[in-house]
Amino acid sequence: MKKYNYFIIPILVFFTLFFNCEKDDICSETTETTPKMHIAFYDINFANEEDTPKNVSKLRITGVGHPEPDVLPGYDGSANIQEVYFPLKTTENSTQYILHKGYKIDDNDTVLGNPDTITINYIRKEIYVSRACGYKTIFENVVITIEDDGDNWVKLARAENDNQTVEHETDIHYKIYH
Repeated sequence: MKKYNYFIIPILVFFTLFFNCEKDDICSETTETTPKMHIAFYDINFANEEDTPKNVSKLRITGVGHPEPDVLPGYDGSANIQEVYFPLKTTENSTQYILHKGYKIDDNDTVLGNPDTITINYIRKEIYVSRACGYKTIFENVVITIEDDGDNWVKLARAENDNQTVEHETDIHYKIYH
């Protein structure tokens, strides 16, 4: 009988562990989590007509309110950008970014270009996703304001809907005209 215990106990442990896991114990990569805010850039000359996409040359995006400048990955001033995905703070009702158009550092380490600061205000709402994934945050009543510095390249920020909600990254939430 002792011989069988060496085989039966590991088999019972294996089956107990294997069949105890439920489908929602693993958060699938396809499950939507807290979305980023999707913004697209358009030509201001056609703001009241058919929207015409317009790249922002050498765009660098930096988060405001961090001890170290927090440059968003992929938006470091080395490329022309037509769309941006902003992560929003899930612990506060506001997030600020500096959008620096034409970003360049010359030979004297002087930063060239035109920085504009935008503030994104919203109301946070936590939504239960599943046991494995936990909660995600969606953002309601999203409003973008542009800080006037006397030389703004960002001319207009327009929401796609009244009471704009950021719930899915695939949707364009705001259009920025320049």
